[in-house]
Amino acid sequence: MRDVTCASTSSASTTPKTTVLESFPAGAPRGSWPAEEFAEALRLEGQPAEVVMDLAADSFLVIVKKVTV
Repeated sequence: MRDVTCASTSSASTTPKTTVLESFPAGAPRGSWPAEEFAEALRLEGQPAEVVMDLAADSFLVIVKKVTV
């Protein structure tokens, strides 16, 4: 798990912080399915998990965004 601070285009004083919970290779035979299944399990537990693509690393990331003030 790693924390990443995202660039914000809003003028508000809040900064979104993204935590990468898991990484899955994009070249896997099932594509993004393992990442989507992992994210769905987290959502069922109440975490707002989502899947994004990291093009540079050629992987799918399961992330959770949190807004800090």
